[in-house]
Amino acid sequence: MLFYKFFLGSLRIVTHGGKAYFAWLAFLFLIIGVGVLGYGEQLSHGLIRTHMRDQVSWAFYIGNFTFLVGVAAAAVVLVIPAYIYHWPPIKEIVVLGELLAVSAITMCLLFVTVDIGRPERFWHMIPFLGRWNVPSSLLAWDVLVLNLYYILNFVIATHIVYRGFTRREYSKSFALPLILFSVPLAVSIHTVTAFVYNGLPARPFWNSAILAPRFLASAFCSGPAIMLVMLQLLRKYARLDIKDEAIWKIAELMAYAMFLNLFLFGAEIFREYYSATEHLLFTEYLFVGIRGHNAIVPFAWLSLFCSIVAFLLFLVPATRKNPVTLNIGAFLIYAGVYIEKGIALVIPGFTPSTLGDIYEYGPSRVEVMVTIGIYGVGFLLFTLMVKVATAIMRGEFHVDVEASLRQPGISPIAGAAPGGS
Repeated sequence: MLFYKFFLGSLRIVTHGGKAYFAWLAFLFLIIGVGVLGYGEQLSHGLIRTHMRDQVSWAFYIGNFTFLVGVAAAAVVLVIPAYIYHWPPIKEIVVLGELLAVSAITMCLLFVTVDIGRPERFWHMIPFLGRWNVPSSLLAWDVLVLNLYYILNFVIATHIVYRGFTRREYSKSFALPLILFSVPLAVSIHTVTAFVYNGLPARPFWNSAILAPRFLASAFCSGPAIMLVMLQLLRKYARLDIKDEAIWKIAELMAYAMFLNLFLFGAEIFREYYSATEHLLFTEYLFVGIRGHNAIVPFAWLSLFCSIVAFLLFLVPATRKNPVTLNIGAFLIYAGVYIEKGIALVIPGFTPSTLGDIYEYGPSRVEVMVTIGIYGVGFLLFTLMVKVATAIMRGEFHVDVEASLRQPGISPIAGAAPGGS
């Protein structure tokens, strides 16, 4: 009964708000509509409406998918200091990281769906209906760990938010084992994604044992970069009491992760150029171009520049704690890792092709429209979940369970307030 009231109260909260809130929702619905139109065109005419071809069969969709898997995995950056080391400033906001993970995995699954040329065959991946080809299929393992991580974060976040609604501490016997299990599972989702790339022997650009550690290191930069900006916005507009110490600690952890990411990247570049085998061709296409084909060279250098500058900004405590340089660094990390995962990882793996063809890929209008729509879905889901969570964290949406039991005539939902954020 209480959960039913929690559900009704949540509906009240997400349907009330100020002009800025509804303007933001209108914008999200608009870009979702753009995505629906783009996907409708893709469904009608097929993947020929994208710029993917036989030479480059993974592109913008899979690049975004890979990036967002990292964003989802980065929730562990909050989980470890909050629940393993019991650090209060982060423990107060860890649920926001869980909600970000839920939104990111939702977008991941949507990107995989739109990348399928025959989406009606998706049922083959549904447990007990389709055939997974486990353990031989790495794609099946990727679907498995992504859905497990999605369910786990959804259950954990719902439990914590609901217990906050009833003004009770989360159940350690129920939630703590799930929280601890989410740590290795967060590592596994990006590891298995890296193995999907590793498992293609005809693509030497991805045949590196350090690809999975690089994925994890970059993930622990990009996801927290989003969190940093999000926490500052919520502190200002949702009136949440988010301490500077929590933001600074996240930035410090990002500096360590970015150092590891740059170190592994440098080790990979050294191996390619020092050994100078025929496989160097793919790295040369990325950084200097080959035979006059250099469309992605500026993006490769831009990604490296953004990552190095961001690392230096977060390494120095003075710039890490300054709001201006902090946000500049967060933007640069996001841009650097997004380009690294979306362009500098996927396209060179296919270029040149196994037959030596060079097809210079760039996303089509339809791909951009669909991508915008998927991000609109993710931001909409995150906005609605955070609106309920912040109302509970501010003490505006709650029920006193003991008082309700003593006085059954009093409606537990009376403590709910729609809120104006």
